Amino acid sequence: MRVYILSRNEELYSTKRLVEAAKQKNWDVRVIDYLKCSIEIMKGELKINYEGKRLPAPDAIIPRIGASRTFYGTAMVRHFEMMDVFSTSGSLAIKRSRDKLRSLQILSKNGVDMPKTVFASNKSSAKDVIALSGGAPLVLKILEGTQGVGVVLVDSEKAAKSVLDAFYGMDVNLLVQEYIEEAGGADIRAFVVNGEVVGAMRRQGAEGDFRSNLHQGGKAVAHKLNRKEKATALAAAKHMGLGICGVDMIPSKRGPLVMEVNSSPGLEGIEKSTGLDIAGKIMDYIESNVTPAASTTKKKRLKKDNIGA
Repeated sequence: MRVYILSRNEELYSTKRLVEAAKQKNWDVRVIDYLKCSIEIMKGELKINYEGKRLPAPDAIIPRIGASRTFYGTAMVRHFEMMDVFSTSGSLAIKRSRDKLRSLQILSKNGVDMPKTVFASNKSSAKDVIALSGGAPLVLKILEGTQGVGVVLVDSEKAAKSVLDAFYGMDVNLLVQEYIEEAGGADIRAFVVNGEVVGAMRRQGAEGDFRSNLHQGGKAVAHKLNRKEKATALAAAKHMGLGICGVDMIPSKRGPLVMEVNSSPGLEGIEKSTGLDIAGKIMDYIESNVTPAASTTKKKRLKKDNIGA
């Protein structure tokens, strides 16, 4: 089995663990910096080069596409897909997941619960947006932010109006969401592989910070999902069409609310907090799909990946 991990940094924990897990199966594994790839497109031929040399087609790829490189990265993933290479997450599903607004629209359409969210242009009245969101306190999120960056909690309508006016003045696209006070700065990440929750952790924000992201100083412990949390995570992964993802949920009085579906979830937090071999589960997923009889399964997965927005 030949597997390429599309990653810009082979020293990252997640990349190294995926390489280790592939080698444990005696597979031919290689880390490919997708920004060093180029593609050739001509009649009836799709080719891909790496650092100027022809890159042999692998049996499978594992995309680890950075948020700032989504367009180029997904173009490479799509090219591999068109060469009939199995991808653990499809290019279209990755693009959908990177668009916070689009993701929420898809989840809402399919009955997945989430915090009430308002999106409006800078031509809208900040006062009206605040009222539609249910009033302060509110959470403001820049659409292009990642890892907790660009997320602001405002505790009064006056502060919310000031922040909204400032961002709208810079023509920044924002989501305005209700604040779930009872969560206490905690959230739950369920790690889903091939339609199965393979691990979950509860993340708690640093003292005085409502954001639970580990990159912002949060802490993680293993978490056993209840029935509703598990069902919500699986529904979110299914409707986003992702073979591998981290579903971030916030606990609330009305049940788990999906905040985000991450198409390139890190392995360090989930593996260290749970002690589970998540990288090995990803290799099992590839193994179950890349077989002589996998062509039908692959076509079904790619068809599903193109359903929806």
